[in-house]
Amino acid sequence: MNPKHARLLAAAIRYDRGDARRIQHFVKVHDLAAAIGALEGLDEETQFILETAAILHDIGIHQAEATHGNGHGKYQEREGPGVAEAILRELGSYSEAQIERVKYLIAHHHTYGDIDGADYQILVEADFLVNVFEEGFDCHGPAEKVRERIFKTATGKRFLNDMFAAGAYHPLTS
Repeated sequence: MNPKHARLLAAAIRYDRGDARRIQHFVKVHDLAAAIGALEGLDEETQFILETAAILHDIGIHQAEATHGNGHGKYQEREGPGVAEAILRELGSYSEAQIERVKYLIAHHHTYGDIDGADYQILVEADFLVNVFEEGFDCHGPAEKVRERIFKTATGKRFLNDMFAAGAYHPLTS
């Protein structure tokens, strides 16, 4: 793991301390995003930004709950960029361009229209893969339309198919 990402992961865990469910979520999203990005052949900078955003993608949940009374995705998108920027600036060594792109990805990771880049696409796919499992979303029924609409990368599609293959473990049937 990139040492910057290890420090960022530690900072995000500390920020969400006591909330193991959310910590486990962003760790899983990071790992899937990192794998999809690597297998899709992202360049080093795009991969770095993707992994940074994946660690911080839901960092606005606590602020959303405090400000809006719930952690709904749109509130996460609104509150997350400021929290992420503060963490990235505190850690240092992130360029302005990196910070701005990470903030953009956080501000749009629940927005599935007009995806503008491989980092954005892969972040959405990785988050969706984890949410399908954690929330028990049925991939074999109504999610088929979402699968077709959301997944664009070959690796993301393969992961989705392999994770939720017919007859395999599925949270709704086990």
